[in-house]
Amino acid sequence: MSHKKILIVDDEPNIVISLEFLMQQSGYEVAIARNGEEALEKIASFEPDLVLLDIMLPLLNGFEVCQRMRENPQWNRTKVIMLSAKGREIDVSKGIALGADAYVTKPFSTKDLIAQVQRLLATGA
Repeated sequence: MSHKKILIVDDEPNIVISLEFLMQQSGYEVAIARNGEEALEKIASFEPDLVLLDIMLPLLNGFEVCQRMRENPQWNRTKVIMLSAKGREIDVSKGIALGADAYVTKPFSTKDLIAQVQRLLATGA
């Protein structure tokens, strides 16, 4: 069985470290991007199955990255979970409208996040 690949896009080192550990423990291959432009480059080169995408990013924000992903037919199958401290309904709606498959507000339960990742990757297989 090939490992599913997850790209973590976040500029907060503590979150990156904990997410990376969590995803690796769950058996996923992981890559990291620390800003929106790097995220798009990594999506092209790493070809992740799922992107954990923070909204507040340098250069391009998570909404812009998600929008660009959805404009590229090659990335249609890539799942996107947006992560944000912004839990307002309008932000959630915007994320979903731009093509995110799920929206998780920080702080999040690691158990819930893993469950979301597994659910999305199971349906995307």
